Amino acid sequence: MNILNISLGFVGPQSMILIAVVVLLLFGGRKIPELMKGLGGGIKEFKKATKEDDEPTKKVEKEK
Repeated sequence: MNILNISLGFVGPQSMILIAVVVLLLFGGRKIPELMKGLGGGIKEFKKATKEDDEPTKKVEKEK
């Protein structure tokens, strides 16, 4: 039943616990902080790039 819920996009508490256990088993306790740090850095860079991409557009609009 949980597999059906995940495939349909319904993620409940039982599914979250199952996902957490699988991640722990795959990566171990020591690797998870490193993975989260890398993920956070990637998100930060993505936001920075999108913000820099918007700045030239705003400058052009202000000049008009």
